[in-house]
Amino acid sequence: MRALVLAAGRGERMRPLSDTVAKPLLPVGGRRLIEWQIDALVRAGITELVINTAHLAGQIESTLGEGARYGAHIVYSREGTLAVDALETLGGIVRALPALGQTAFLVVSSDIVTDFDYAALAEAAAAVDRGDIDAHLVLVKNPPYHPRGDMGISAAADAPARATRTAPLYTYANIGVLAPRIFAGLEPVRAKLFPWLYAAVEHGRVGAQLWHGRWWNVGTPEDLTSMDRIWP
Repeated sequence: MRALVLAAGRGERMRPLSDTVAKPLLPVGGRRLIEWQIDALVRAGITELVINTAHLAGQIESTLGEGARYGAHIVYSREGTLAVDALETLGGIVRALPALGQTAFLVVSSDIVTDFDYAALAEAAAAVDRGDIDAHLVLVKNPPYHPRGDMGISAAADAPARATRTAPLYTYANIGVLAPRIFAGLEPVRAKLFPWLYAAVEHGRVGAQLWHGRWWNVGTPEDLTSMDRIWP
């Protein structure tokens, strides 16, 4: 399975730090933010990585290189060189599709830090490839900055868990497995993954699981300071 690591945006809440340093390259817990993701993916056996870039694209690409020192092979899906060039999640995925292959791929954000084991998504990827589902999403309990949540999880004991639009709602953890086929015919224009993917959720085509382990979305300078205290 290949992975797309989302790294194109400026990170508005991280300003002014992210004005001159690409947000994924900001230090947290003794390494660059994006390096936590790269390390976790490689430990899970996912070494073919695509990183999308826009804001300070050259800075990210020159710092990470081709990924050899991480035990990975990195290619880049450049959307531009400015923050305004970033295509958001949906547009970024569509733009990166040629590098992601024809089988299920993992998409993760570069600004989360978690001890979630990406190898645990192998079964979900197999279900996507079989056509049982079109996507599988990892959810977490709602953090303070997003109290309303995004999706629920079906609780039927005799059927695989599915994402729903019914309460109680949880927050999308920015970790998902997606089928390339669902993006057929889309153009790489600026667009968000949600609410676009909600149509598949409403048709029961999206699997889901709730992660109870450690997970942080590092969005502000204060978050960087907090993470230095509590992670690893």
